[in-house]
Amino acid sequence: TAEDPIEYNLDGVAQVQVKENIGLTFATTLRSFLRQDPEVILVGEIRDKETVDIAVKAALTGHLVFSTLHTNDSVSTITRLLNMGVEPYLISSSLTLILAQRLARRICHSCKLVDTTVNEDVLRSIGFSIEESTRIKTYKGEGCDECNGRGTKGRRGIYEVLRITDRIKEAILESVSVFEIEKIAGDDGLVTMKECAKGHLQEGEISFDEFHRVMIV
Repeated sequence: TAEDPIEYNLDGVAQVQVKENIGLTFATTLRSFLRQDPEVILVGEIRDKETVDIAVKAALTGHLVFSTLHTNDSVSTITRLLNMGVEPYLISSSLTLILAQRLARRICHSCKLVDTTVNEDVLRSIGFSIEESTRIKTYKGEGCDECNGRGTKGRRGIYEVLRITDRIKEAILESVSVFEIEKIAGDDGLVTMKECAKGHLQEGEISFDEFHRVMIV
């Protein structure tokens, strides 16, 4: 792994701390990794074209490569790679799966109560059906000693997993719009972060205010 910083020590994993001030960048570290013929490589973050070019090369030569990018959702990752100068045919050939995530504050279960300010109209405005909005109850945390008065304790992950299917590979090669790729992904079964967050809201794990904070970009 090439990390900046190393946050957890992992048994059986060779971890390298990136130090750009001495020239030990993600790109130079990744290039060094390839000379050691690893099976799995993790690059903490792709920040420039040099790093992404080496990561793509590694993926195309039989290595399983994990990395991170800052984007709004899974499909935006493809646009980000294109903007970094990666050719569509290389993205189509090297990309297997994209996981997008955001973190939401979980309602404290010790002071959880029904949020009466969220009505049916509000629920319909974020995509719930008329039938769903009549039966869903939303909750919030009142604040207690258990959560130090915050009303929240812990976090829930909001995820979106985009599998790069053959149809999406073809769409990337044809340089179609992000909206077209989103439509194809939806047809292929993509559950968006919004749908995931709605599920947590419906389960009473996050408040409506937290849903709104996390999902409004």
